[in-house]
Amino acid sequence: MDVGARLKSIRLLKKISQRELAKRAGVTNSTISMIEKNSVSPSISSLKKVLNGIPISLVEFFNEDYNSEQTQQVVYNEDELMDIGSGDVQMNLVGKSFPRRQMTFLVETYPPNADTGTEMLQNDAEEGGYIVEGQIELTVGSDVYILKANDSYYFDNNKPHRFRNPFNEVCKIASATTPANF
Repeated sequence: MDVGARLKSIRLLKKISQRELAKRAGVTNSTISMIEKNSVSPSISSLKKVLNGIPISLVEFFNEDYNSEQTQQVVYNEDELMDIGSGDVQMNLVGKSFPRRQMTFLVETYPPNADTGTEMLQNDAEEGGYIVEGQIELTVGSDVYILKANDSYYFDNNKPHRFRNPFNEVCKIASATTPANF
């Protein structure tokens, strides 16, 4: 996919000038111009920042059917979920083609000894989840919690956090964040 052309077409579709998008996204005018001309290839975090100025999610951006006339999908089979996890952690996105997404709903799988990484996660959202099976260690700020099946959590993602499975069994979590971050 031509990221620059895609950004430009969506920006024009939304009737947003380069200058306005730059202002909304907190980047320079030339940054938007260089991305649209494919002079630079933005990192995922940089692209996310620019897309938040539209606003549009990464999933919508890369969805070729965005803004096309179609019947909205309601039910998603297991093989239709998009894995956006990394390493051993599976994070399957439910509703990948939903337009103007307001939340990210995930089915997460943490094998034994898997985690979200040594760096703490942090973004501008609220997150809630339910432990479907197994156990997970959740760190929020300097507090560490051990959650087991049928426990749940809800916190402000502005606080540094991470998930880790130091246990000998797989952990499955159903989680949601709002606003959408994928």
